[in-house]
Amino acid sequence: MGVLDPVIHAPNRLQICCMLAAADTIDFATIRESLDVSESVLSKHVKLLEEAGYLSVSKTPSGGRVRTWLALTGPGRKALKGHLAALNALIASAGPDV
Repeated sequence: MGVLDPVIHAPNRLQICCMLAAADTIDFATIRESLDVSESVLSKHVKLLEEAGYLSVSKTPSGGRVRTWLALTGPGRKALKGHLAALNALIASAGPDV
């Protein structure tokens, strides 16, 4: 059985990684709205993922404001794939009656 990644395992971080796995980039506001969390809560999760090397953050000017874009890095995709494999193995080990 694989190993669960403690950086990804927190529900909000897992959701962030899964959302980003399906797209090249997603803006901060879209993720915040999807998770229904405050900017400060999302910022903390983004910082942890970025420090682990799983997420890249870029900022671009847009209509007089700066938009923050998030993307899953190569190592982030690899970590997510391993984490999901570990979750699937855990689910399988529970047996068919669960």
